Amino acid sequence: MKTFHCDKCGQQVFFENVRCENCGGMLGYQPEQRTISTFEPAGEGLWRSLNPANAGSLYKQCYNYANQNVCNWMLHADAPSELCASCQLTHIIPALSSDNNHLYWQRLETAKRRLLYSLWELNLQPVPKLNDSDAGLAFEFLEDTPDKRVMTGHASGLITLNIAEADPSHRERTREQMGEPYRTLLGHFRHESGHYYFDRLIVGSKWIEPFRALFGDERQDYGESLQKHYENGAPTDWERRFISSYASSHPWEDWAETWAHYLHIVDTLDTAYACGMMLKPKKPDEPELRIEERPLRSNTFDDIVKDWFALTYVLNSLNRSVGMPDPYPFMLSTPVIDKLRFVHEVVRDKAMA
Repeated sequence: MKTFHCDKCGQQVFFENVRCENCGGMLGYQPEQRTISTFEPAGEGLWRSLNPANAGSLYKQCYNYANQNVCNWMLHADAPSELCASCQLTHIIPALSSDNNHLYWQRLETAKRRLLYSLWELNLQPVPKLNDSDAGLAFEFLEDTPDKRVMTGHASGLITLNIAEADPSHRERTREQMGEPYRTLLGHFRHESGHYYFDRLIVGSKWIEPFRALFGDERQDYGESLQKHYENGAPTDWERRFISSYASSHPWEDWAETWAHYLHIVDTLDTAYACGMMLKPKKPDEPELRIEERPLRSNTFDDIVKDWFALTYVLNSLNRSVGMPDPYPFMLSTPVIDKLRFVHEVVRDKAMA
């Protein structure tokens, strides 16, 4: 992700900020320009942009920004909708009967906006399901009830997330029970978006046969494959062929896990690039990091992998120095790198179309 600065005082600000901590200026994200801008009141609920690119132009806050404090995106003053491009994708929100549910909704929307930022940068902006019932995307955030347990998943462009995943204690318990090295809200969004984009980019396209050569035949029974996985576990050598044990359950899950990991890699490298991060090793055989172009726009996958190995080496070393777990507890085998390369090629082909 790019770095952002207040248009009023130059203070560095973050993607989630709603106010500059230095000057107090109101901040809002403009998705069309992929930037956080500073605004001043213009009366009648409108805001005047201080961004030099559109200084003086009038905007309005997303309804969920102005009224619910779960968003920070802006719309043009004359936009017909009261909801921003992100909030329009959410069809069902949690029942706001408790403060916890409101907090969970806020966390879910925050993670969703990070996903959408990356998708837009990759030229993969999803169409709202309200506008295209067949190919569009929608989200619903639900909670368990005494009669029904909510399963996080994707079906025909509808991504459902159990709001319990926004509770860090629940998520950590689940991670330990599942034996996962990693479990984050953003990771859920990335994974489920992979299922959506499999339907959009792979099914019925020139990529389906190359996909089957790498990931396997997705036509094998999905339910039976998952049941077998949960009963017997992953193959003992899964790390040689898959990014995660769950990826070994079915080609669809292998794709979704690999897709999520690709987004994980390019997003993190893009942030390192925006911050001007470089690594100058003491010895010539140690990892070097010199990112020459934005990874989210890069055509060269080999450079992405090289930079990623260098960055994760340092990130893991830094965390170990302060007694924290590795932020990147994964191994990338050659077959996994080949699958990541395939995702990259599919994404770049779409971007060039």
